[in-house]
Amino acid sequence: MATKVHSFMTSQSTEADFPITSLNEMAIVQVPARLSVLEAVGFKQTCQDLTQANSHPQQIILDFHQTTFMDSSGLGALVSNFKTAQEKGIALILRNVTPQVMAVLNLTGLDQVFPIESISEMPLIETVHFIDPSKSASRKVEQLPTTHPSVASWMKRLIDIIGALVGLVITGVLFIPIVVAIQIDDPGPIFFGQIRCGWMGKRFKIWKFRSMCVDAEAKKSQVKNQVEGAFFKNENDPRITRVGRFLRRTSLDELPQFWNVLKGDMSLVGTRPPTPDEVERYEVPEWQRLDVKPGMTGEWQVNGRSTVRSFEDVIRLDLLYQKNWSLLYDLKLIIKTVAILFNRNSGAY
Repeated sequence: MATKVHSFMTSQSTEADFPITSLNEMAIVQVPARLSVLEAVGFKQTCQDLTQANSHPQQIILDFHQTTFMDSSGLGALVSNFKTAQEKGIALILRNVTPQVMAVLNLTGLDQVFPIESISEMPLIETVHFIDPSKSASRKVEQLPTTHPSVASWMKRLIDIIGALVGLVITGVLFIPIVVAIQIDDPGPIFFGQIRCGWMGKRFKIWKFRSMCVDAEAKKSQVKNQVEGAFFKNENDPRITRVGRFLRRTSLDELPQFWNVLKGDMSLVGTRPPTPDEVERYEVPEWQRLDVKPGMTGEWQVNGRSTVRSFEDVIRLDLLYQKNWSLLYDLKLIIKTVAILFNRNSGAY
């Protein structure tokens, strides 16, 4: 049976093209060796062109046999393509998934979401796309991608561990008075746990001292969002308790996050940890902010904190941190954060 091969080059990406093999109602997209932000934009556009065509295929196979690096933007494009395909009733299947890509899928739990085709399930005609096992064995395998130098820095991790231990000691000292104040003001749970997205979009539960009423999540829809874009803030949020306002103003509500830092889900310094519903609204380039671990403090913390009203500003500050990162830069941000905590006009709420 004859096949025809097309080569799609998007106007948004000059880094890689995406050869497409069409066979009856199936299209096989060859994913490039690297799938970072530039390639990811083109990858998303290529798949969109397929799904939006008048005679779109019933099945799209994404062939990862040569992909040895995928960062958060590549993951974002993959998630976006999967959602678009589902909306169109098109089956999107991952094939020839390399250990590097599988490690990312395992990290984020997406290996349980995406259909991944095994060798035994593939049609015989398509096995020509496989790489020689003897060659793949000699290829250097990274279990997880180094998306940013800070991710691979053992010194940054050591500083995080030491800082987290010191922070937990401080938390222990202040624990009883904070607990008593919370219970007197608004009886209920002491801690508030919320799912956030960390490095590469991995979900984890962030912990804080509760600063809102017990049924705050249920009442969220009743509160107006005063910021633009994919996050939520309200300066006079009626759900915040009197003690909660003090805890937020002094950042004491965030002390339990030292536990998240100790576990490795967060860092002392990093980007703002988004909620899953925020990430749901990201465009592919915005996933770049997940290339580093989220932090207890960062650029947004020392540049206006809660007065930052635009999602574009959050992205700009997060990418600025990634660009300027060094151990010394982390130390400077920590010092600035401490100084801001003693400033009554710090902008936190």
